[in-house]
Amino acid sequence: MFRVFLAHTPTALALQFPPRILNALTEQCDVVVNPTNDVLSGEALAAAATGCDLVIADRQTPVDKHFFKATTDTLAVMRCAVDISTIDVDAASRHGVLVTRSVPTFATSVSELAIGFMIDGARGISRAAATYRNGQKPTLPMGNQLSGQTVGICGFGVIGQKLAALAQALGMKVIITDPALGTLPDGIRNVAFDTLLETADFVVCLAPSTPQTAGMFGAAAFSKMKSTAMFINLARGELVDEAALEQALDANQIACAAMDVGSAQDQCPAAHLAGREDVIATPHIGGQTPQASEGQAMHVVKQIMQLANHEFPDEAVNTSTAHRLHTRFAATSPTSKGTI
Repeated sequence: MFRVFLAHTPTALALQFPPRILNALTEQCDVVVNPTNDVLSGEALAAAATGCDLVIADRQTPVDKHFFKATTDTLAVMRCAVDISTIDVDAASRHGVLVTRSVPTFATSVSELAIGFMIDGARGISRAAATYRNGQKPTLPMGNQLSGQTVGICGFGVIGQKLAALAQALGMKVIITDPALGTLPDGIRNVAFDTLLETADFVVCLAPSTPQTAGMFGAAAFSKMKSTAMFINLARGELVDEAALEQALDANQIACAAMDVGSAQDQCPAAHLAGREDVIATPHIGGQTPQASEGQAMHVVKQIMQLANHEFPDEAVNTSTAHRLHTRFAATSPTSKGTI
């Protein structure tokens, strides 16, 4: 039986590792929960996880080179999310520790949030509600319906594909830009980035965060968008030059923006942008629904069962250098397969 350390704070644990899945994990493993209200890192994380074979890290927990240097017990660090940018994979490999990620069970949740942003931006819902709450009567310009409008999706992964289907169901035209794609669903065109910017009424950033995509939405990009267009970021904060976005809003180069991510802590929107009347902001909640959280947490539990059966999960990113697990597997016989 593995001894597992859950790095989540109590608040994060309630959101990202629902009770039903936690109970399933405790049936299969000896579970140690973060005993503090703090986000642990480095040597403090290693000390808290002493004696644990596996560490399950939430999105707020950085697992850096200092952790891997300090820990002698950890066989694997398992990220309860898709993004592993907070884990030093090179350091993990140098110390023979496996790193795994979860699967994107949040595609529907994030896509629905994108639709909500578009409706809000087109009709001024949150702006009107805020004005009423301040005891005033809102005066809003004529709104727009989504049907017949064009959404441009930058990055056509699982979220982009789900969003495209939802947008088409609402009668929207869909264009995308993604250089790695081949055949597309009916009614969707893959166009150049500049063409998308010039054409779309709603520009949605869903591109992966890479050195090549950092700052892809800057002054040049915003200058090409329609003055009536809405910009939406549901990817990562580093893909957007926030100063350029603010300048574009100030100059009325674009009508408004919405964001679930940004440069603040935990990838949340920056306060100076989130507080603007022409910005709709949410605190990185795109994947925070029971369905999405439960799916990712359950997948981590299933990965643990694979490891218990001497199987490396497909979502492991450094199997060949995971020497600690290879040694453990060689020294022990496979456990009986279990079901969760």
